[in-house]
Parts: sequence; C-alpha cells; structure tokens
Amino acid sequence: MIDLKCEGPVARLTLNHPDKLNALGPWFWDGMTEAVAQVDADRDVRVLVVDGAGRAFTAGLDLMDMLPTLPIAQGGPPDGARQARLHQTIRDMQQAVTCLERCRVPVIAAVHGYCLGGGVDLITACDIRLASADAVFGVRETKLAMVADIGTLQRLPRVVGPGVARELVFTGRDFDAAYAERIGLVNRVLPDREALRAAADALAAEIAENPPLAVQGAKRVMNEAVRAEIDRGLEYVATWNAAHLVTQDLGVAVTAFVSKQKPEFSGR
Repeated sequence: MIDLKCEGPVARLTLNHPDKLNALGPWFWDGMTEAVAQVDADRDVRVLVVDGAGRAFTAGLDLMDMLPTLPIAQGGPPDGARQARLHQTIRDMQQAVTCLERCRVPVIAAVHGYCLGGGVDLITACDIRLASADAVFGVRETKLAMVADIGTLQRLPRVVGPGVARELVFTGRDFDAAYAERIGLVNRVLPDREALRAAADALAAEIAENPPLAVQGAKRVMNEAVRAEIDRGLEYVATWNAAHLVTQDLGVAVTAFVSKQKPEFSGR
C-alpha cells in the first residue's frame, strides 16, 4: 500500500489504499519509515515526491483500524505498563512522519482531494507542498477529542504562523486549497490532478539538476535550526497523550463518528 518507485534522480512514493481514501492504518505506520530509508539508501535519488492514489491524498487516521492496535482502556485500575506502551506507540507513529523531514533529499507533497488529520501531519513534514484546486485540508483531531500528536502542532505554526495555526487547530474546521495557498501551507494550487502531477514532476526535475550535496546540505542546515524544538515538542505531546488521551469525550467522539451523529462533549 506504499508504492515506491526509485528511477533516476526523482523517486515517487504513493499512498496506495484508494478503497479507503488512503486512510492511514497499520500499513502506513509500519511501512513508511522503511520506504523512506530505501530512498535515503539510493544515492541516485535527489528528490522525493509523495502523492496519493485514487480520489484523495489521505483521509487521515484510519480510526477503526487503528483503535484496536492502541494500548488504551476505559476505566479499570491504573496500568503503568500500558501507558508506557501507548507513549512508545505514539513515538513510533511520529517517526513514520518525521522520517520525511529527516530524509536526505528534498520531499515534495502533491496533494489532491482530502488531506485531513494525519495528512496534515504528513505534509508539514515535507519540504514543499503543492495542491490541486479540489484539495481539502483539516486538523480533524480536535473534533475527535484528541490532541494532534504526530507533528502538526510542532510544524504547522512554523509554516503558516502561530495565530493561523491555532485557529485551524482549535476549530478543527476544513479549508480549501485557495485558503491553504493564501496562508502559505501550499506553495501553489494547480487546476487539476494532471496539472498537479506535472508541476510536481517539473519542480522535482529542477531541483534534481542542482548539485545534490549543496541541496541536501541546505536542507540539513535549515532543519537543524528547529530540530531540537520539534523533537522536544513531539516528546511532550507523546507524554501528554499517554496520560490524557483516554477521556469520556473520546468515547463520545468515536461513537458519533461511527453513527454519523453530532457529538456533545462534556469536558470529561
């Protein structure tokens, strides 16, 4: 479900689970780090393009597939080992996204259709973002009674500014490609998916023509300026969610998600 093609200087990584709008299930969290490691190991590759198959880039976390894999429980006695496992699970999931930021080569996200929740985590870890006009973005975790813990809270404010990021996170509202371009989340909006692919390929080819060590060195230097702060923020949110993720509101949100009804949250 992670389709990686390394052919010459430009590699393409495609999220390939279109039947579920590329919702991020165990296949993604288990396989992404290995796929990016293959890119890092191929010295011929100078740029990586990340896109999605089918009608969407990604609809975000596959809640139904992921919940059974998470060491969480409602009620019962305290269980420190369970909380430690949850903390480690979050850190492992973070690495599946952070590996794009730490990838040796520049990473271009080409976004069409939905890019929700974990999709925003993913694209903010990329170096450059392009979108088609039909793209829809949203930090959906808030509406699901979750604190986003895979990287959005650490990276989105650096991309769009803290005030705009807080508005998007606190409301959890969806927004379109035109607004994403206006706030600087995406560099350009293309009219359709074909134009998006062509633009991503052209940009990748332009970058690949430059001296690779200079490009990769520039990425490393720019990343190093904020690396410690991002790492510290990721560890903090993993610790926070290991302690606070399981709430009554989370149960309400999951039930509402399944039944497609509007939830009523109590703050408990």
